[in-house]
Amino acid sequence: LFSSCPDYLSGFGNEFSSEDPRCPGSLPEGQNNPQVCPYGLYAEQLSGSAFTCPRPANKRSWLYRILPSVKHKPFAPVPCGNLTENWNEVEPDPNQLRWLPFTIPKSTEKKVDFAAGLHTVCGAGDAKSRNGIGIHMYTCNTSMADRCFNNSDGDFLIVPQQGEILITTEFGKMMVEPNEICVIQQGMRFSVDVFGETRGYILEVYGAHFELPDLGPIGANGLANPRDFLCPVAWYEDRKVATGYTIINKYQGKLFACQQDFSPFNVVAWHGNYTPYKYNLENFMVINCVAFDHADPSIFTVLTAKSTRPGVAIADFVIFPPRWGVADHTFRPPYYHRNCMSEFMGLIKGHYEAKEEGFQPGGASLHSIMTPHGPDGECFEKNSTAELKPERVAEGTMAFMFESSFSMAVTKWGLQTCQRLDKNYYQCWESLRSHFNPNWNRNLRLLSIL
Repeated sequence: LFSSCPDYLSGFGNEFSSEDPRCPGSLPEGQNNPQVCPYGLYAEQLSGSAFTCPRPANKRSWLYRILPSVKHKPFAPVPCGNLTENWNEVEPDPNQLRWLPFTIPKSTEKKVDFAAGLHTVCGAGDAKSRNGIGIHMYTCNTSMADRCFNNSDGDFLIVPQQGEILITTEFGKMMVEPNEICVIQQGMRFSVDVFGETRGYILEVYGAHFELPDLGPIGANGLANPRDFLCPVAWYEDRKVATGYTIINKYQGKLFACQQDFSPFNVVAWHGNYTPYKYNLENFMVINCVAFDHADPSIFTVLTAKSTRPGVAIADFVIFPPRWGVADHTFRPPYYHRNCMSEFMGLIKGHYEAKEEGFQPGGASLHSIMTPHGPDGECFEKNSTAELKPERVAEGTMAFMFESSFSMAVTKWGLQTCQRLDKNYYQCWESLRSHFNPNWNRNLRLLSIL
């Protein structure tokens, strides 16, 4: 009933409608909540914003399902594993931090699915007050069987790094491969199928939804174009689960589970503008400097979750894709930097230009607020004397950044338990040496005279 290559609807934040072709006419005509829905379905609204939000920010969808989601046994607490919102487990660490590729459990040793394989690396804020961020890794080797996940706290932006994932949602199915991303918005139930050892990154935001960044003087086109975002088409299963189907609910930073005797993916039709979606990073229209100096990395923003302060994000998702470097009389790699924002970086594939060794696919780095960072010694020496001709940058590479205005704390798992922290990271800058020459201007004048 379902191929491995799902169909999709194109657009970002559109008013979509979809019905499973097995039940034509399952969407009510002319109203949302008729006395009797077609095919004897139940109408259920999923609200992603307050009812009274302005229209541009108002998010909701109507789902027409075989049974409503309210039919379940009571939720009970379950172990959270390494998923946490406790930002005070260990003392703060202002150092530059880098992690080696995070370990994926071997399927021959232990079966671990997506929900069990969530590990919080760092974060800040509070789900209760609806203001904050969490950064997680997922490492797993088996599909979720009669289990699904629901995040009541916020939105998940998922970045696969190794292994494609098939995500079944109440809205339909999405196949998401490395170099693609997907967003599962708050309150949407989903299950993840994997096809081997699988790893990726997750950016979670509380209290805001991701949106496309404003383009300003760039104009009407550029960066991530709305037409390239894809959301699933309706697909349902009318499946009884006598042994019990488990709904895992992340609520106020903790995990809870309940049982029901049917699949939650029983939505026959839906309409609205509050949906899951995916995006292929290869479709990003890169804008870059074509004269001299650097444009700031904000020009590589794919999605942003805005705070209440103009121009300041709870989190930005930024990529560093393949592109041309043509700037004249310019040090082309990223500049040395201290930032009022936190910068968490990951690598999907390839070699990051500022640190070609040590920063590996499946690993990560965190440069906290006002922590100095920049190219390593080898990169500086190489690019200070390189011939400046047009060249391809980051060919075969995709690095990304989760940038946040929050001062993020690293968890005990991130600093200790995972045992992937590279304690020699600081040494990549040890070879930097002084090039200061107090006679620089005098030497230039002598050369001009000669």
